[in-house]
Amino acid sequence: MGRLRIGVLASGRGSNFQSIAESIQRGEIDAEIAILVCNVPGASAIERAKTLGVPYVVIDHTKFGTDREAFEADVVGILRKHDVGLVVLAGFMRLLTPFFLRQFPNRILNIHPSLLPAFPGTHGVRDAVNHGAKVSGLTVHFVDESLDGGPIVLQKAVPVRDDDTEETLAARILEWEHKMYPLAVKLFAEGRLTVEGRRVKINWDGLQPLPAP
Repeated sequence: MGRLRIGVLASGRGSNFQSIAESIQRGEIDAEIAILVCNVPGASAIERAKTLGVPYVVIDHTKFGTDREAFEADVVGILRKHDVGLVVLAGFMRLLTPFFLRQFPNRILNIHPSLLPAFPGTHGVRDAVNHGAKVSGLTVHFVDESLDGGPIVLQKAVPVRDDDTEETLAARILEWEHKMYPLAVKLFAEGRLTVEGRRVKINWDGLQPLPAP
């Protein structure tokens, strides 16, 4: 089995993409980012790819109109061309269709800024603050056909302070995202994740297990 090749899908800043790429460059993850696919021309993730020396391609989803599968077929073609074994969503602001999910079963990771199943959707941080939650955090999960509902790989709790705004809480959660997402990719790359129904079992042999969230 060769070295894991990763395809990253991004739409915006790409800071989680950068954290994973830098972890790989430091030798912490035995994998390589084969390609970054960005669906928004001019997104910051593209500049990060250039700086990091990661190959990238821009596939503007707006050119496909409402034909989501046609857009995804082009993306899948690029990922197949680069022999991708794991797809990592890093701020990819498109819902994936069953067509795409069938191409990479249990091989698509996403990160969400809440402790799922609480506060799914686009505004997880805002919803936690508005709801008066005392604890929020992040979840790394496999992607399935539900909205932010796939099997959970890792979670990290982040306290919500009385004076938190959406922006301040999001910033603290993001700091942990940059640590937890590379760890999840490392666990996948080393074959330490086993999906059994809704549960993801982790082999921590030789690694320092995480403290409880």
